[in-house]
Amino acid sequence: MPLVKTNVMRILEQHKIPYTAHEYPYGKDAVDGETVARMLGQDPARVFKTLVARGKSGGYHVFAVPVDKELDLKKAAKAAGEKAVELIHVKELLPLTGYVRGGCSPVGMKKAFSTVFDASAAAQETIMVSAGKIGYQVECAPQALAALVRADFAPVTAD
Repeated sequence: MPLVKTNVMRILEQHKIPYTAHEYPYGKDAVDGETVARMLGQDPARVFKTLVARGKSGGYHVFAVPVDKELDLKKAAKAAGEKAVELIHVKELLPLTGYVRGGCSPVGMKKAFSTVFDASAAAQETIMVSAGKIGYQVECAPQALAALVRADFAPVTAD
């Protein structure tokens, strides 16, 4: 277990969701997800990044997609029940979610937003998401994670 216990880890424990914490070396700047996957010796298809988008309705939506894939905005809009969605600007992330770029987790945001995990997550035994702090990831069953944040599974990545 890492020396640091993040809010995400506390929430998982409160809900009795088993997880494995992973720690990776980091500097001041966030590293991209594929680098994180490599540093942790993980298949990038199992390591998910958390993206936040604003829908045409003005509502916010959270998408968890494999770090080696891009979010398809058309598919994301359809999954979120929106006409269109666009990713929020990085400066909006912290005030909106409570997380910084590179440490954004679908678990424990300031408010509960509609959340969609890419359909590929459902086929994995476990997936990794940010533990809410740069340098830390949590690995757990995608179904348990999705149930916790009331997420749907849908194909939202670009082909």
